[in-house]
Amino acid sequence: MTENAQQEPPAPITELPTQYAPADVEGPLYERWVERGYFEADAGSDKPPYTVVIPPPNVTGSLHLGHAFEHTLIDALTRRKRMQGFETLWQPGMDHAGIATQNVVERELGKEGKSRHDLGREAFIERVWQWKGESGGQISGQMRRLGDGVAWSRERFTMDEGLSTAVQTIFKRLYDDELIYRAERIINWCPRCLTAISDIEVDYQEDDGELVSMKYGEGDDTIVVATTRAETMLGDTAVAVHPDDERYKHLVGKHIRLPLTDRSIPVVADEHVDPEFGTGAVKVTPAHDPNDFEIGRRHDLPAIAVMDEHAVITAHGPFQGLDRLEARSAIVAALRAEGRIVAEKRPYVHSVGHCSRCKTTIEPRLSLQWWVKVAPLAKAAGDAVRDGRVKIHPQEMEKRYFDWVDNLHDWCISRQLWWGHRIPVWYGPNGEIVCVGPDDEAPTGEGWHQDTDVLDTWFSSGLWPFSTLGWPERTESLAKFYPNSVLVTGYDILFFWVARMMMFGLYAMDGTPPFHTIALHGMVRDQFGKKMSKSFGNAVNPLDWMDKYGSDALRFTLARGANPGVDVPIGEDWVQGSRNFANKIWNATRFALMNGATVEGPLPDASAMSSTDRWILSRLNSVVAEVDAYYDDFQFAKLSDALFHFAWDEVFDWYVELSKTTFQAGGEPAEVSKRVLGEVLDVTLRLLHPVVPFVTETLWTTLTGGESVVIADWPADSGFRDADAEREIGTLQSVITEVRRFRADQGLQPGQRVPARLTLDGTALAAHEPAVRQLLRLQPEGESFTATATLPVAGVEVALDLSGVIDVAAERKRLAKDLAAAEKEKAQATAKLGNEAFLAKAPDHVVEKIRTRLAKADEDIARITSQLDRLPGA
Repeated sequence: MTENAQQEPPAPITELPTQYAPADVEGPLYERWVERGYFEADAGSDKPPYTVVIPPPNVTGSLHLGHAFEHTLIDALTRRKRMQGFETLWQPGMDHAGIATQNVVERELGKEGKSRHDLGREAFIERVWQWKGESGGQISGQMRRLGDGVAWSRERFTMDEGLSTAVQTIFKRLYDDELIYRAERIINWCPRCLTAISDIEVDYQEDDGELVSMKYGEGDDTIVVATTRAETMLGDTAVAVHPDDERYKHLVGKHIRLPLTDRSIPVVADEHVDPEFGTGAVKVTPAHDPNDFEIGRRHDLPAIAVMDEHAVITAHGPFQGLDRLEARSAIVAALRAEGRIVAEKRPYVHSVGHCSRCKTTIEPRLSLQWWVKVAPLAKAAGDAVRDGRVKIHPQEMEKRYFDWVDNLHDWCISRQLWWGHRIPVWYGPNGEIVCVGPDDEAPTGEGWHQDTDVLDTWFSSGLWPFSTLGWPERTESLAKFYPNSVLVTGYDILFFWVARMMMFGLYAMDGTPPFHTIALHGMVRDQFGKKMSKSFGNAVNPLDWMDKYGSDALRFTLARGANPGVDVPIGEDWVQGSRNFANKIWNATRFALMNGATVEGPLPDASAMSSTDRWILSRLNSVVAEVDAYYDDFQFAKLSDALFHFAWDEVFDWYVELSKTTFQAGGEPAEVSKRVLGEVLDVTLRLLHPVVPFVTETLWTTLTGGESVVIADWPADSGFRDADAEREIGTLQSVITEVRRFRADQGLQPGQRVPARLTLDGTALAAHEPAVRQLLRLQPEGESFTATATLPVAGVEVALDLSGVIDVAAERKRLAKDLAAAEKEKAQATAKLGNEAFLAKAPDHVVEKIRTRLAKADEDIARITSQLDRLPGA
């Protein structure tokens, strides 16, 4: 726990300052929540469990907008469930991030002029742990800034003792079940990091390369092949053609000369070859291409490696010792000199894999590695979704999931690193191989040694939903909180992390999947929909926005853009708008408290309430039901939008304003409305809390005197509805909105008072006349009142006396000028759209733009004509 967290928590705020200052509120509030243990989870509780694991961020990482987005969604879910009475566990922790962390520490050593080999394995590992203690895990502090309600006492690290035991246990079980094996296969190899890497650690990008077509063989036995990696031809062991390709049937089974070498290679027939692509013949290099490796296995071809781990040519001859790119140019030049280059295409843009850590071009390489046999595990992972034990949300993402798990290749799990879980296999002097579980004694004696490789980071993170709960021990926490209720994660790692958790969870936990629901979200992008990147200059540090606008503002912006499975655009203007919303909540609650809003005592009977009171309570319960439905469907954008419009539009802009005249008049109606306003604010703040926790905590505790909204009850729909009151207030809103629009059209200032006669008698709006006059700045008609404009709205009539208020002649002249401009615009657009020659040549977007201009002109003409008709003397 931090030093700050050990200090006495600050006293709760009992009075509201005139302005909301997030920086003064958020830090102390979060420490109070942690001090009081609100986020901790009791495995012995009788409450129903609700469990979510944090997708473990890398220990090398810091909070970025993607983290802030995902954490906001998870925090909203878990805060609501906690308020609903669930024993809620949001499990925190970090991933040791093998390659990334080793690279960071190696760079630090490089500054000292050293490498890891200068230190040796044990000393280097100690140095990594030292780095983790001093610099790693800064993201934990940033999570506190965001308001993450995680159970900090349960924080785990994928290299800690318990999780290391889990890794060793499942490796041993898989090995004993013959689901882990060691074999030579083609892997993704990084010549810079000097390790195999997983598919997810390969970034593909379009690179400028070269496509070289070259001639193998002599005379009638020549055949042309094309490649972007000419250097690998030194390892070719065949040329393959399709069995039905008539052009090459005479060559199948023959041997032809491999240029620049003293070898001849066979021509083989294989259905993998596409006869329509290129020349219909492909070079086969089993040691340096995954497809060629499979062809080689089918035809019993030798696999000749021609590069070492640094991607330097090892084949004997003039190219030995050259880097692969140097060798590529030299080999093409040598082939050209022999007259064997048929065609060269430069630049040839094609997709090339790069190491996601160091950006080095990946080299497919035949290597002896450890593998997981995934077929039975992947089938179980697919079946769990097909039979409904696990739901994927949104459902349309299921196809992508099945496309992946139904076609999984065996998984290379060994990495040539020092930082990570070392493979628990020992080799003996006479070729013995012993896999050691956590309760086994490792073999000792002369000639015995442990495998030097470590496991892929995804191997340990695949155990996360149950290893963090104490597995392989049958702990109380495992019994209570497994399986997880929901996994919230990005669709981009559906295939990697999610699939591995599914496979391992079903295997280790006797067929019980690791979670009931997989809720997938999109990626955060800039306001123009472009991927955020430092190289694009549009990357944003979320801490900067939190410093400037407050954590609630960032959280609300992210949640309001979160449609399931869809990317989320975000811009600073939107965060500023969310800050304004937080200020609106603050100011409205201050007004309510100043005017006596209270939560004391039961709600008055509906018969004692005004229609305004009954309307807002009816709307409140509808919103409670609506928000619940959206939460259950992971519709964060819709629930945030519903709360925004209810709070700002209906509560603050309508109910509070309509109630002001009631408060001013005093008496029993005012006391009733004060209690209703208190109820509405109480429930609204609780509904808002999971998304904007800080401002709602401050306001709710001040309003109610309660201990914390974190542990308050989640609002329930009481079932109260009043359709009559909703229709009445809807009509009232129409009247006020229409008159406001007319005032604005006539150029009246918002505060300018106008004499008016309201014909409300005999209508449901009669009781609202004081509020209507106050909201519309309408003063009673005097003896000299003349109705210069009459507005019939929603069955009532509002007559206004604008004489002396506006210059009618000047206003008529201005509107006439605007009308002429609109009619000219309409005429021009109509003429273009009636011109067949123009329509035949103009692009669709140009035609659509003109149609839009025409529609806008029609709207302007109708609006201006209406304003002219309403002017006095019209």
